[in-house]
Formats: sequence, structure tokens, C-alpha cells
Amino acid sequence: MKKHPEPISTAVQPDTAVLVGVITEQQNEAMSKEYLDELAFLAETAGVVTKKIYTQKLRSPVTATYIGSGKIEEIKAYIVENEINIAIFDDELTPSQLRNLEKLLAIPILDRTLLILKIFAMRARTAYAKTQVELAQCQYMLPRLKRLWTHLERQRGGTGTRGGSGELQIESDRRIVLHRITLLKEQLKTIDKQMQSQRSHRDGMVRLALVGYTNVGKSTLMNLLSKSTVFAENKLFATLDTTVRKVVVENLPFLLSDTVGFIRKLPTQLIESFKSTLDEVREADVLVHVVDISHPNFEEQMQVVTDTLAEIGVGEKPTYLVFNKTDAYRCVEKAEDDLTPRTKANIPLQEYIDTWLAKKETPCIFISAKEKQNVAKLRNDLYKMVAEVQSGKYPFDNFLW
Repeated sequence: MKKHPEPISTAVQPDTAVLVGVITEQQNEAMSKEYLDELAFLAETAGVVTKKIYTQKLRSPVTATYIGSGKIEEIKAYIVENEINIAIFDDELTPSQLRNLEKLLAIPILDRTLLILKIFAMRARTAYAKTQVELAQCQYMLPRLKRLWTHLERQRGGTGTRGGSGELQIESDRRIVLHRITLLKEQLKTIDKQMQSQRSHRDGMVRLALVGYTNVGKSTLMNLLSKSTVFAENKLFATLDTTVRKVVVENLPFLLSDTVGFIRKLPTQLIESFKSTLDEVREADVLVHVVDISHPNFEEQMQVVTDTLAEIGVGEKPTYLVFNKTDAYRCVEKAEDDLTPRTKANIPLQEYIDTWLAKKETPCIFISAKEKQNVAKLRNDLYKMVAEVQSGKYPFDNFLW
């Protein structure tokens, strides 16, 4: 009997990558590991499979190539042997570093900033988000032009434009990108006016804004409180567009907004481009700072959010801390004869709860949005906050318990 040939698989194989970071005086080994673990999560979110992680101890990154020549040779050998597609570096590389590394490793190079920009481009759904992401991409690529932007030429059209045969290609590309940046900024101004008009119709209602590090459960909490279906996923930057929902607790209505999550080393271009999206945060009466208590470095993540909020001018707003994911918290109990120093992994959840509740100037609650633990108290706290704001009192005057 004649055998039929097996069908040829048409599935697209995911890109494979090596991740590269440095250990310096400012970034010790533990911090470097934490950042690279997060970089691996970013790569996974972008659909890239991490095959190996490289680190090098340096006083500071090498000016020309970020890492030393010996480490580059080691990485190149692994790339060739394992047919790796991409090398991803944990810091924003300079234009010269990018060029030099691409020549030496002979594969595309991404830095942390460009990887985040790519994820934002994948996640953007609305015209507003897409415009903001493209603006950030243009601003990032402007000093890194390498004949990458000539495809934008056709978007300009018209006659009488410069760019004759005697003009350098890089100058032409630069003009095209600058022109595109101007157009994108004008588009954002138009959309901002429309959104400002929409917000003006909501002036009579108290506004609460969910803020926090990426992937801490803001969208899950939004769905729980508003009984809506905001997209939520266990990946970084699942939400880009600000979502606003009307929530009613005991017949008291208020507006709750879910905003884009923050992250360490958030690209400056993105902060600039998304400042208008963060207007919901600026105009909120109270910020609800959601924290993933199960993350080993949740306090550092909290500081990243606090610093970013200060950068956009809302650092002094009344804030209510919601420690989420108590169901995922794990404590490693030490044996009685274990005399090694205690680490964060050895701290019971109850100790954190007692410590934070004792800080009277910081209203907070510990919940699990996924398992709906302590949600009734959360609703009651939100009711108190909204009632205080609505009555014209300064938030939290009578809220500290």
C-alpha cells in the first residue's frame, strides 16, 4: 500500500534569543538577576523564547559594545551553534553600541527599550494607542537611523519636496521621521481635545484611578469591582488603553479608571507619548495603588510606581494601597536550627499585614482579586473614600483607622 507523504508543517517557529546584562557597582548580582528575569518575561510577552542568559561583571558598561570582547566572542559562539535569532540587552543601548553589536554578533539586536516598544505596538488596539506607540518608536529611532525609514516617504506625497539624488540617504530619512513625528503630535493633540471633552462630561462624579506596576492585577480588580470584562492576562502590558467604568457601591456611584502599568527603566519616549493617557491619573481624586504582594521585590516595584507618579506630577495625590495576590504569597519557613540570616522569603504574610496596617498615614488593604478574598472590605473602604470626597472633605480626614 502506497504511503502518503506526511504534511509539511506551516507553523511559524518562534524567535529564539539570548539575554545579556551587566553586574556593576550600581546594579549588584541580585538586582541584575531580577532585571534579567523580568527581561525574560518581556521577551515571552513578545513571543520570543529565551535560550540562555549572559551576565558580565564590569565597573561600568563598555562604551563601544556594552560588554567586553571576550564575552562577545562567547555569546557569538553560542549564537552560531544554536541558530539564535536575536540578542536582547537589558539596558538602552546607544546608537554606536547597537551598530557595533550587530556587526560583531551578525544578528538583530534589541535593547530593553526597543523590546518594550515592540510589545506596546503588539498590544495597541485603538487609534489613540497606536498613534502614541508610533510616536515613541519614531522618537527612539531618530538617532539610530540606518536606512530604516524610507518606507514612510510615500506617506508624504506632494511635489516640490527635497531629497534629490545628491542628498545623503541618512539626511532624507531624518527629514521623513521628523515630519512623521510632527504629524503624529498633531494627531494626538486632536484626539486629546476629543478625550478632554469626554472627561468634562464626567466632572460631577468622584474619580478613582488604578495605578501600579505592570501585571499586578489591576485589570482583574477592575473587572471585579465594575463587573465588566476588561482584557486581563498574565503577561506584561496586557492593558494599554485607559479604561473607565462606572462603579456603584451601596447606591454611591463613582468612576474607576484602569491605566497602563509601569515598569523599571520605562522608556522616556513612552512616558512622553503616554502622558495624555495618564490624564485620567492626573484628574483622579484618589489613586488606588495596586501591589503584587507575592512578588519577592514588591517594595522596589512600589518605588518605581511612586517615582513615575512623581515624574508626571501626581506624587502628592491621596493614595490607597491595595496589596493584591495574597493567595499567591509563599513563605519559606526556617528550621529551628537554621542560623542563617532571615531573608524576605522567610517573612510570613501576617507580618507584612501587621507592619503596613500599623502605618496610620498609609491606608491599605490585603486582598486576592482572583479568589475574591477580602473584597467586601475593599468595597466598604472605597465607599468611605468616595463619600468623603463627595462631601467636600479632604480625602482620608476620617478614613485612617
